[in-house]
Amino acid sequence: MQIIVQIVLVLAVIVVSLALMRGGSNARHLAIRRIMLVIFAVVAALSIFFPELLTMLARSLGIGRGTDLVLYGLIVSFMVFMATTYQRFRHMETTLTQLSRRIAIDETPRPWLKDGQQSTSTLFSERMREAE
Repeated sequence: MQIIVQIVLVLAVIVVSLALMRGGSNARHLAIRRIMLVIFAVVAALSIFFPELLTMLARSLGIGRGTDLVLYGLIVSFMVFMATTYQRFRHMETTLTQLSRRIAIDETPRPWLKDGQQSTSTLFSERMREAE
């Protein structure tokens, strides 16, 4: 029975690892993320098949149990996740603000244009409305 649980857990680690490998911002961050992901997958698989190794590592670090070591690792991972998510959100917010300002400028009426002339932004807006 224990081997079945171990196999299911290793498969879950593999699926999560593959899901996390998708996407990325630039090549350097993507490479670092993939290296860390491979290290995570190897350590997770080893800790599933050899939990006593995790306990020995925890004791050598001065932590009582292997599960406590996993908990500490999860806390650190969660903090890193929160920091990167915050940075990503701030960047997206800045981009959205710039885009909103650009659209507001493009959509303002231009009284200096004659009735027959249209700006490119007006033409773009009309095409977008037609597409809807």
